[in-house]
Amino acid sequence: MKIKDVRISPYLLIPGIFSGIAFLSVIIAYRIITYEQQRGADPFYTLVWVSCATIVATFFCAYLILSVILKPIDKFVEAVKKNPAVLVQQSEDQDQNENIPDEMQQIEKVLSQVTNVLDKVQSQELFPDFVGASKIIRSIFGQILKVAPTDTSVMILGESGTGKELVAKSIYERSPRKNKPFIKMNCVAIPEGLLESELFGHEKGAFTGANARKIGKFEAADGGTIFLDEIGDMPAATQAKLLRVLQEKEFERVGSTQPLRIDVRIIAATNKNLPEMIKTGAFREDLYYRLNVWTIKLPPLRERLEDIPFLIEYFLRKAQREVSVSSQAMRLMMTYAWPGNIRELQNIIQRALVIADEQIEPGHLPPELYGETNHLVMKQTGDENKGLDERLADLEKGMIIESLSRAGGIQVRAAEFLKINQRSLWHRIKKHNIDVSSLKNSK
Repeated sequence: MKIKDVRISPYLLIPGIFSGIAFLSVIIAYRIITYEQQRGADPFYTLVWVSCATIVATFFCAYLILSVILKPIDKFVEAVKKNPAVLVQQSEDQDQNENIPDEMQQIEKVLSQVTNVLDKVQSQELFPDFVGASKIIRSIFGQILKVAPTDTSVMILGESGTGKELVAKSIYERSPRKNKPFIKMNCVAIPEGLLESELFGHEKGAFTGANARKIGKFEAADGGTIFLDEIGDMPAATQAKLLRVLQEKEFERVGSTQPLRIDVRIIAATNKNLPEMIKTGAFREDLYYRLNVWTIKLPPLRERLEDIPFLIEYFLRKAQREVSVSSQAMRLMMTYAWPGNIRELQNIIQRALVIADEQIEPGHLPPELYGETNHLVMKQTGDENKGLDERLADLEKGMIIESLSRAGGIQVRAAEFLKINQRSLWHRIKKHNIDVSSLKNSK
């Protein structure tokens, strides 16, 4: 006869054990009271002895259970602490005079660090084309994984140079349409008079110069995905036609009255403020709501400073040059606002490589990074309305991230670089919400 394996959850087993102990204690106490009353004796002292025995038994029972549960966790924590891939430090918010560590706090911190490492490994495995491991960019990966398997229209918002096309391609590659066409179209790169023909095609003789029938982008993308970049620059007449494609799944070529039915997923992107354009009548409200079913907002580079060292390393490796970056040059790049975002960073690194030999120094960087046009002073960022406190906070955050990057994420060393105590550094990291784990081994 086969013995059936019964598994009981610890969440039921442990409360059940202590409930059983309490129940037995009540029964024993009742029996003692009844017995002593029958003898005509005072049951108080007997109850005291039995209560003490019950407390001791309960304590050892709890200790035994926790030992069984926590022993594997303790072994795991100790093993993780010895692993150089995970940075585990004693909690810096404890009083300096407190020598006894909080074990649960240590366990929680270790598990958090392990989760961060696994999250970064998963991000690198799933998104090898993306460079960076900051929390804000990992949240973008999560959104891509959620929306990619669906047929939902996606609107990607972000400043120029933030990687909108890369996000669109990642959505396509993880969608059921990945083996179908992926057609890209920049709405601002095509003259207004030719945009409709590029999107929907035209018949022979439809207009001067139309010497043959032309297949448009939508027709070429049938069954697949079309990426409309800079959708905010699309003319009003073309917006109306695009709305019909979204609503009716059909269109006509320019110069034709024959409707063509298509099955296309639309991903749009813009660096414009579409709600403001709707108010001025420059963009159709109904089209906006049709396109903006799922929104992915890409952060500018100045909001993900933790990723700058990784991006610089990537550009240097791509250029196949054995060149390092001095701490002074890195600090300048960490305190700049990057109005051109990743594209601007790439151009600056390429320029520096032309004139640098073995190390990129401040003199190899353009003057806007350290001159009077620095983002903390004037117009480069578009943040000229910021007050002194906000600008100083930006500078402080950049310097802290640069020091943490040089220290490979080790806060003790970063504090030495900044010439402040470790506790002060920890409070500043909390204030600026800096993801220290993403800077681990970034030097």
